[in-house]
Amino acid sequence: MNILGFGDNVVDRFVDRGIDYPGGNCVNVAVYARRLGLDTAYLGVFGDDGLGAFLRTAVTAQGVAVERSVVRHGESGVSTLHVQGGDRVFLGYNGGGVTVRDPLVLDDALLAYAASFSLVHSSVYSRTESELPKLAAAGPLVSFDLSDDDEFRSPAYLDRVCPHLDLALLSCSDLDEAATRRLLEAVVARGARMVLATRGLAGAIVYDGRTLATAPARAADPRTMTDTMGCGDAFLAGFAVSLLHDGWSRRNPPSRTSLERALRHGARSAHDQCFVEAAFGHGRPAPGTPVPVPLDQAGANAAESQP
Repeated sequence: MNILGFGDNVVDRFVDRGIDYPGGNCVNVAVYARRLGLDTAYLGVFGDDGLGAFLRTAVTAQGVAVERSVVRHGESGVSTLHVQGGDRVFLGYNGGGVTVRDPLVLDDALLAYAASFSLVHSSVYSRTESELPKLAAAGPLVSFDLSDDDEFRSPAYLDRVCPHLDLALLSCSDLDEAATRRLLEAVVARGARMVLATRGLAGAIVYDGRTLATAPARAADPRTMTDTMGCGDAFLAGFAVSLLHDGWSRRNPPSRTSLERALRHGARSAHDQCFVEAAFGHGRPAPGTPVPVPLDQAGANAAESQP
């Protein structure tokens, strides 16, 4: 069993902390699945700027293979955000940089590489829609994060991507349960074999056209949690890894018992992610941020400056 993240990478710049962190939906899923014991890789485009080198180094340090990824001339993607009440609040986005502007196109060699994985995961932020039919035909299971933006819930967009998906992920914390179920039904009706909706503290729902299963969230104590960055990606990784352990394939769709178990694993992974700094740590001072001086050194400097 192995998982490939195919698509976006990005620097998450926490302006309240003055720290840059590595991240991106496809990177995160690969990192989290690796932490859950699977072999994983990331396939995408890194910028040739300093941030691109920072991202590549951080992903590799997590044990995620990146040797089939490419480096292209251009800037890296940067999202700016801050933490408010434990939740991450996005402030801006530069469009994803060269990663999104000039994404990978799967030639025969890269397609054969992707087909060697049990599951390939991508997202709406990766501009990989044109590659989904190739992936689906090549054999691996395909998962895809549809996020929470209305533009990616239009009938035209869903008709474009859903027929090629074994698992679609939706963030539905803005919807009540009835509206969430209607959206799940629409995604399956347009061709997705299974769809998972995460709803924050309201729990999660999965639907495959036959079985609908729910699970409560595992709430984290806001007094001790770090932030909610990556919690949805962690849920997906926990859910998918559990299903793969149970033998999930196109020929062997999950049973109700397997789906319920996967929901519990996803909830546990999302809970644990609340105590991780940003997506997976590895932060460094953002450009223009003063490097903090250790307290003992600051005291020594002050003493030396006294007459």
